[in-house]
Amino acid sequence: MSAFDKYPLGKPAFVTHVLDRAAHLRMNDEKLFAMEGQNNARAYVVYRDSLVMKQEESGPRALLSIREALDYGANPGTIFLGLRDGAPVFGMGISPPAAEKLVGRNDVAVTELRGMAMQGVLPLEQLSAIAMAKSLVGWHQRHGFCANCGQRTSMKEGGWKRECAGCKAEHFPRTDPVVIMFVSSGEKALLGRQKQFMPGMYSCLAGFVEAAETIEDAVRREIFEESGIHVTDVNYYMTQPWPYPSSLMIGCTARATNEDIVVDRNELEDARWFDRAELELMHKRKHPDGLFAAHPFAIAHHLIGQWLHGGTGRGA
Repeated sequence: MSAFDKYPLGKPAFVTHVLDRAAHLRMNDEKLFAMEGQNNARAYVVYRDSLVMKQEESGPRALLSIREALDYGANPGTIFLGLRDGAPVFGMGISPPAAEKLVGRNDVAVTELRGMAMQGVLPLEQLSAIAMAKSLVGWHQRHGFCANCGQRTSMKEGGWKRECAGCKAEHFPRTDPVVIMFVSSGEKALLGRQKQFMPGMYSCLAGFVEAAETIEDAVRREIFEESGIHVTDVNYYMTQPWPYPSSLMIGCTARATNEDIVVDRNELEDARWFDRAELELMHKRKHPDGLFAAHPFAIAHHLIGQWLHGGTGRGA
């Protein structure tokens, strides 16, 4: 089974959640400490955009025992992600020196998450918990000091809050909303590409929702800013958590009211209209010029797919 087969239409990466978040346990430090010491406790160890993976004959394993994680040099402070079949699952970080010591070993590897998700290496049901671990570990590493007074903060509530020792301000993990849009005009679809994309790749336009802005207004604004296209009939399709570093991709569809593209070169390298037949080839990666659409692990692939499979561009 290829990676393309592992992400059926409507099910991109990071959306299948098998953990009970068990938020009621976050307030009980004594209980969490005891759970961390259980034989069935497990952890995902995150290093920047990568995971520490145990190398086994059957393949790499991301879910480590607490002892394995600590032996590899993971930081002792754990983030409680939730329960899986009653067993506690935690997120842990690891320092650069400790991660560097793992390089070259045969029993463990530090492997980039995005590539593994694209290749379908990791069990799909674990990706959401891994995304949670990555987002939270990264947030803690970036928020060691209080934005209010500058003093050091400490982890509270199982890693779901930081508290300032000085002014007692409370800080919580943030999720940044991003709109990503499939724009159609009759039998044509608008796609663009950024300079950092792989050669030949085109995808849906996207951008951050700004302060005091509705999702619908963000869709209309971002499309016009990047391509000069005005749209109407904005509809919601689906969402996808995106741990880079901690976004929620809000998939929408919209209908264009003009077709004259004016590309914002600060945002995009190119934007163009593709007809249904050409986009079908790109979606299947069979385009004669080597053009292709977004990978199935990304929500953009599914926005495009719903239109190709008979969608009207008016949402699902």
